[in-house]
Amino acid sequence: MEKWYLMTTVVLIGLTVRWTVSLNSYSGAGKPPMFGDYEAQRHWQEITFNLPIKQWYFNSSDNNLLYWGLDYPPLTAYHSLLCAYVAKVINPDWIALHTSRGYESQAHKLFMRATVLIADLLIYIPAVVLYCCCLKEMSTKKKVANALCILLYPGLILIDYGHFQYNSVSLGFALWGILGVSYHWDLLGSLAFCLALNYKQMELYHSLPFFCFLLGKCFKKGLKGKGLVLLIKLACTVVASFVLCWLPFVTEKEQALQVLRRLFPVDRGLFEARAHSPITPLCSLPCGRWDFL
Repeated sequence: MEKWYLMTTVVLIGLTVRWTVSLNSYSGAGKPPMFGDYEAQRHWQEITFNLPIKQWYFNSSDNNLLYWGLDYPPLTAYHSLLCAYVAKVINPDWIALHTSRGYESQAHKLFMRATVLIADLLIYIPAVVLYCCCLKEMSTKKKVANALCILLYPGLILIDYGHFQYNSVSLGFALWGILGVSYHWDLLGSLAFCLALNYKQMELYHSLPFFCFLLGKCFKKGLKGKGLVLLIKLACTVVASFVLCWLPFVTEKEQALQVLRRLFPVDRGLFEARAHSPITPLCSLPCGRWDFL
């Protein structure tokens, strides 16, 4: 009982720090014409709610791609659409086409900050807690200390709650994937990591270890027996995950190519000065064998 009390305390501390940071201003506040990543996320809600899905990634009079055009994978767009439906209920002005550009108010800031916190509570924080609880050959105090260090990692908190992004979603999915494959739930782990990739293309940094680990499992089982069956199952899981996420965009060749051009803009150079993504939290997770508390 005491173990879970300590872990609950750690989570509450993490939430308190996150919300405290979120009470401050955000990058680009009151600075036209771009207003920072806060406006980018709000603008994506505006676009996904008001335009047909086939127009989300195309330049038009209603969707100026030079003004925070959507350049993340489909799952991010669906998340923006979900947030937009909630915003529509609270205040339609927040996502009104054209007229909401650069919208700023305390109520809207509270809403946007809350969407980040809810995403953390649903995806990232449970994954971190379970990960730390499953570390083997480690005392309870060390497990709690690991959870505290991960949940208080300043890079992720400052980017998501200060600057304003949703990096915890992709990192949370990736961590769920690690938990899955580590406990031999290979298909669920693969599905979780595919969701991470389809939320943010930056997760490609973590894809090679995932691929090699799972391929190694297949070789270990033997590619003429159970290993081949596992390989086929994994391939089907990955293909099915991507098809479901990309289904609205793969019916036409030009549609799919345009999404890829937005995700990987090699024609203009891959570096963009305003892009920020803390990828170190997942890389710096403590290693060890896993078990439950």
